[in-house]
Amino acid sequence: MTTHSHPTGARLLIDALLAQGVDTVFCVPGESFLDAMDALYDHRDTVQLIVCRHEGSTTFMAEAYAKASGKPGVCFVTRAPGASQASIGLHTAFQDGSPLILFIGQVSRRFMERGAFQEVDYRSMFGPVSKWVAQIDQAERMGEMVHRAFHTALSGRMGPVVLALPEDVLSEEVPQPPRAALPAAAPASAPQAAGMAALMQLIQNAHKPLLVLGGSGWNAQAVADMRRFVHATGLPVACSFRRQDLLDHRDPHYVGLLGLGADAGLLRAVKEADLLILLGARMGEVPSQGYSLIDIPQPQQTLVHAMPCALELGRVYRPHLALLSSMPALAHSLANLAVPDTLPARFAHHVQALRAGYEAFSGPRPASDCQAGTIDMAQAWLALNDALPDDVVITNGAGNYTAWAHRYYRYRSFGSQIAPTSGAMGYGLPAAIGAKLAHPQRPVLCLAGDGCFMMSSHELATAVKLALAIVIVVFDNGMYGTIRMHQEKWFPGRVHGTALDNNPDFAALARAYGAQGLQAHSVRELQAAILQGFAAKGPTLIHVLTDPEYISPGATLSGLRKQNAKLV
Repeated sequence: MTTHSHPTGARLLIDALLAQGVDTVFCVPGESFLDAMDALYDHRDTVQLIVCRHEGSTTFMAEAYAKASGKPGVCFVTRAPGASQASIGLHTAFQDGSPLILFIGQVSRRFMERGAFQEVDYRSMFGPVSKWVAQIDQAERMGEMVHRAFHTALSGRMGPVVLALPEDVLSEEVPQPPRAALPAAAPASAPQAAGMAALMQLIQNAHKPLLVLGGSGWNAQAVADMRRFVHATGLPVACSFRRQDLLDHRDPHYVGLLGLGADAGLLRAVKEADLLILLGARMGEVPSQGYSLIDIPQPQQTLVHAMPCALELGRVYRPHLALLSSMPALAHSLANLAVPDTLPARFAHHVQALRAGYEAFSGPRPASDCQAGTIDMAQAWLALNDALPDDVVITNGAGNYTAWAHRYYRYRSFGSQIAPTSGAMGYGLPAAIGAKLAHPQRPVLCLAGDGCFMMSSHELATAVKLALAIVIVVFDNGMYGTIRMHQEKWFPGRVHGTALDNNPDFAALARAYGAQGLQAHSVRELQAAILQGFAAKGPTLIHVLTDPEYISPGATLSGLRKQNAKLV
C-alpha cells in the first residue's frame, strides 16, 4: 500500500464528487483508475459503489438514475475498450437530455501521442455525443474541472459530460489543494412577462390548439403546475415519445402520444392545429413522424416553442414565439397566469373530440386469437391498468413489445416512465436497477423483448447482488420483432437474419443467477406474478410467450403479406 503525505489527484476527485452531493457511483473497475477506486474505499459508508457487469450497462444505469433522481448520474469506466462499450449510454443521455458524468481512465501523460496501450483521444471520440469532453492534466485542477462538468451537465438542455483521467494525474500529490467548490447549480432561466402575455393572447385567439409536453428537466412540482395551467386554459395535451408521464392519462385533457404507432387522428390534429405549443419537446424525427407534421423551417401552424437552451429554438422549426426557460420555471409562470374563466369552454368541443379519439385508440378491444400458451398483449396491458400501483416505475428498452404498453397503459404519475428516446436496446434492465436505487420505495417494472433482454441479461447478477425487488417481464416472440416487421413490409418473401429460435429458458436463466424465475401463460397469471415480484426480497423475472403473428398493435404478419400480395 502506497502512503501519501499530501492528497492525490484521486482523493481530490472524490472530494469534488462529495462536494457535489454524489452518493452513488456506477462502474466496471479498471486498472486505469485504481487510485480513484482506492479513494472511494475511504468513503464506502457514504458513497454506494455499484459494480456492473458491462460498461454499457454502467452508463445505462447512471443515465436512468439521473432521470429518476433529477441528479447527474456518475460512472467510471476504463480506457478504450471500456469507454467504447460505455458509448451507448452516453449517446442515450445526449439524445434524451439526461445529466451524466462519465469518468474514463486514461494512459499516463508521459505515454501520450505514442499510440500507447488502449490510448484514445476522447475529445475526438465523444465530442459529437457530449456537451463537453475534457482531460484533467493537472491534479490541482481536479475540483475545478469536476465542478464545471456538473455545471455543464445541468445547464440549459441537460446532457452528458466526459472527463478523462490520466493514471499519473490520479496518483500525483498536491501540496496545496484548492478549496472544494460548492455544489453546481444550473443558471436560472425563466420566461419574460412579455412572452407570457404573448402566449396568452395566442391561446385566446386559437380555435384548434394543441399543447405538446416533452423533453427533460421536469420535476413533480413542474408537472403539477402544468396540470393547473392546462385545467385553467382547457387546452388539449399530447405527450412526446417516451415522455408519457408528464400528464396523468386519466385526465380528460390528455389526448395521446406522439411517437411510434401514434393514432392517425392525433397526427391530423397536429397538422390541423392553428396553435401548436411545444414545451420542452424538440419534436424530432419520431414524434414528428419523420418531420412530416410540421413544415421546415416555417411551420403552417402558429408555433410556440419553449426550451431551456437557446440553440434549440429555431434549430429546426422557426417559432412564432420562442420562450427560453427551464421547464419548472415555465410551468410555475404558466400556473400563475391570469386566465379568463370562459377560456376552457372555448376549447371544450375540440378537447372532447380528441379525448374520444384517444380513448377509442387505447381502450378495450376484442381479444385476439393468439396461439395457445401465448398472451394477448393488448388484453394484458388493458388489465394491468387496474392491477399496477399508481407509483410504479416502468422501464423498457427498444422493440415492438414496447408499443402495446405505450398505447394501452395509462401512465399516472411523474417519473413512472423511464425509457430511451434514443431507441437503445438492452436499456430496460440496467435502467430498472438505476431507478430502484434512486427510489427504493417505488415498485419498478422492467419490460424487455427477448432480443432486447439478452443484450443486458448479465445485469441480473447485479440486481441479485443488490437484492433489488425489481420485476422483469421478458416478452418472447422468437425474433427481432421490429426488424422482422420492416423486413416483411419492405422485403416481402425474403425473411433472413431476424429469427431468435434458440432462446434460453428465461425463467431458468433467472434462477441460475439467483433471482426468482416464473412463467406466465395468461393475463391473470402475469398480473399475479408481477404483484408477487413486487413483494419479493430480490429480483423476479417473468417469461411470457407472445404470438409472433401479432407483430405490433396495428399489424399482423399475415396482414403485411396480404398487403404485399396486392401490390404485386
